[in-house]
Amino acid sequence: MKTRLRNILLGIIGVIVAALVVGFVIAKPAPAHPWFAPRAGDHHPLVFAHQGGENLWPSNTLLAFENSAELGADVLDTDMHLTKDGALVLMHDETVDRTTDGHGAIRDLTLAEIKQLDAAYNFSTDNGQTFPFRGQGITVPTLEELFTAFPAKRLGIEIKQTDPLPTAQKFCAVIRQYQLESSVLVSSFRQENMDAFRKECPAVATSATENEVRFFYVLFRVGLSGLVTPNYNSMQVPEASGGLLILSPQFVEAAHKRGLAVQPWTINDEEDLKHILALGVEGINTDNPDRLLALLH
Repeated sequence: MKTRLRNILLGIIGVIVAALVVGFVIAKPAPAHPWFAPRAGDHHPLVFAHQGGENLWPSNTLLAFENSAELGADVLDTDMHLTKDGALVLMHDETVDRTTDGHGAIRDLTLAEIKQLDAAYNFSTDNGQTFPFRGQGITVPTLEELFTAFPAKRLGIEIKQTDPLPTAQKFCAVIRQYQLESSVLVSSFRQENMDAFRKECPAVATSATENEVRFFYVLFRVGLSGLVTPNYNSMQVPEASGGLLILSPQFVEAAHKRGLAVQPWTINDEEDLKHILALGVEGINTDNPDRLLALLH
């Protein structure tokens, strides 16, 4: 009886080992994408201006994007929502309350209603003592306005809300209209958003979702990340999550072996920036692009 159980156990182990060997053999790294191809004047790592540099200028406004681009940021990072009447606008939150003088969910407002709002109304760098950009006609930009203003700039765009198919269809159509398939890197925490977008727009680079990062991290921890064949191009991750350190030299090396760029977010403190720089990542997303650029210079 013991011999039989031992043979069964050995057989199971043999099957598992064989499956792992086959998995490692057939697994392929992420394919190269032109978004990541070197460009003249690139910083190493790439400097992502998170929401246009949220600690410096009003979040997700053309003013912020213009200033960050002039400062030298390599990538303009933004967030995108679909309005009630099907327009794509750039804002981080699901509602307009935090950054503007309006109220309500973006999905319940029309583009015309959103364009009436002051997108710089609540921006302050001194804890609300002054509001330096209030009343200057700064509005919530549309995706088309971003594309028109920065046709040659790398862009990182996160799909925020949960209307996967309509958002993916509209988003992809606008990217194609402006012929920016090589200039846009798309991300989303929500798997359904990313699944819909990848199906609709396979030529555009994407980053791993939260689920995909979690799956990769678990395999990495048990030494099996080599089994991953990514259908994404980068890993946009925090330094730590849930009490676990994500960004380690070993994690970065494992991602690189799968052809993945590592682009941590959102790193603002100078000492944290120095630590992340030492890991050899490909990009850093920060609310203070000025601080990161100073370190790189």
